[in-house]
This record gives sequence, C-alpha cells and structure tokens, in this order.
Amino acid sequence: MRAEQMMNEYKNMKRELQITEFQLSRFKGVDENDIIEAMQFSHPEGERVQSSTLSDKTAKAALNYKNIAERENDEWFDFLIQRHEYLKEELDFFIDSVSKLSGVLPGIITDLLDGDMTWDMMTSKYHVSRTMISKYKKSAMKELDMMYEMRDRQTETYILG
Repeated sequence: MRAEQMMNEYKNMKRELQITEFQLSRFKGVDENDIIEAMQFSHPEGERVQSSTLSDKTAKAALNYKNIAERENDEWFDFLIQRHEYLKEELDFFIDSVSKLSGVLPGIITDLLDGDMTWDMMTSKYHVSRTMISKYKKSAMKELDMMYEMRDRQTETYILG
C-alpha cells in the first residue's frame, strides 16, 4: 500500500481495525442456525446406504453439524486474526512513518488525518497559505513513498536472500 492510498483509507482502516478487535474480543463463532441452513441445502458426502436406520442418520447429521461448525468457526477466527494483523501492521507502519517526516510535516499530516481541522484552520495554525499546505502534503507523500519503497526492498531482500 502506498502513502496516498493510506491517506485516503486511513479512517476506514482504523474503523475496521476497531470492529475486528471487537469481534475478536467477543468471538462466539458462526451462528447455529446458519450452519443448519447450510446443511439443509448441501448434498451428503459418500455413498448413500438404503438400509441405514434412523439413528444412523441422526448420528451422521450430528457429526456433520459438529465438523461443519468447527471448520467454519476456525476459518472465521483465522480470517479475523489475519485481517487484524494486516490492518494493525499497515496502520502502525504508516503512523510511525508519519512521525519520522521532516520539519512541520508530521503535524500537518496528523492534522489532515484526524480531519478535525479545516484547511483554513490549518493555514491559521501553521501561518501559511492553502497552497503551502498542499505543497507540504505533496512533500510528505514523497517522503512516505520512499519509506514504503524501503520497506518493500527489505521484504524483497529477505524473500530473495
């Protein structure tokens, strides 16, 4: 992910991270009714035996339900963990990179990310024109892109090395 994309997606990614953390903290698994509904529309695996008794069918259904429920819960939990790790890593790298920008750029980018300040408020705070705020943002994007490129090169060196 690049700096401009992170600037645009920052708030959404933070919100998604919070939602993912909430889901992980209260993880209960897939709803029983969803699994039962899925089983109703699935086709049985293996050969069909005409001579099976009612209790065999009930036992098979119970085992299938248990296996499907465990698999679905494992897959959902793994997805949540992987998504949380991705979001956390990207946001942490971005925020750390913003803090390492030169001059007044960390403050300006932080103010742009928070979104609480209008551009006019920022011009007053930093005693510059709107054009200068825009130039600061472009300069910050260049620096951030260099940091992202360095991270990509490090990853590439590790993978190829």
